[in-house]
Amino acid sequence: MIQEDFKFYKPCKLLQPYVRYYWVFKSHRPLNTFTYPIGCPQFIFHKQTPLYIPELNTTQDRLTVSGQVNFSSHLYASGDVEMIVVVFHPHAMSMFLNMPVSLFYNQEVSGYSLENKSFHELAARISGCEDNAICIRHIEEWLLAQIADSLSDAAYNIKRMDAAIRQIYRFPQTTVTGLSSIVCLSKKQFERLFHSFVGIKPKEYIRIVRFQKALAQMQQQSDEGINMAQIAYTSGYADQSHFIREFKRFCGYTPLSLLEESSPYSDLFTDPTA
Repeated sequence: MIQEDFKFYKPCKLLQPYVRYYWVFKSHRPLNTFTYPIGCPQFIFHKQTPLYIPELNTTQDRLTVSGQVNFSSHLYASGDVEMIVVVFHPHAMSMFLNMPVSLFYNQEVSGYSLENKSFHELAARISGCEDNAICIRHIEEWLLAQIADSLSDAAYNIKRMDAAIRQIYRFPQTTVTGLSSIVCLSKKQFERLFHSFVGIKPKEYIRIVRFQKALAQMQQQSDEGINMAQIAYTSGYADQSHFIREFKRFCGYTPLSLLEESSPYSDLFTDPTA
């Protein structure tokens, strides 16, 4: 990505259980970049030219809700770009929209299509504000207000999903049955809640985490040489051929061919605000 101005912001303490980080990007040149599934849903506020995604034949709206995706995609913009993005923890976006995140699976949905007046008003404040640090404050005020209005049972299920997500991060080879046991739910109950809160089925999400975990290890080992067999094992793949096959499915490259094209980077296992 062409980085004329690329800034990251850490959420306030009360929002850290829900929001991973915010990022702001500005560019005065045409944009053409490639992205992989990161395992986190997002709010996107465009101040100038929205992004076109050919794989979906969709142009993002000035207010866009971006759900979980299981495919790589290109991002294009022909003119000036200025965007603010809220990156949520995988299971947390439902706290702020009061609807199943599964509705946004593999989609870029206009925020204006949602019946949420305060969300639309937030977008109007962002659009009319030139200082992006102030824009982040507006976003945080809105998010904090939504938490205050959230039902206690939703918050409880958020905690259950948080425990499941943390287990997947640590041990991507954990079975769905094992995850349901950790959060004290039946397998069917767990799958239903996970799909609603995370926006994707557990098995598919585990595949994304394995991919991102492999990227993270390649990122860390890039200066010392890559041990593919070790990465496959640590990331939870059955064997090296399984690793290569799944890796290519998500980014279009084998691990070795990706190294020839670019430096590996894991969005899910990297904290850009640290």
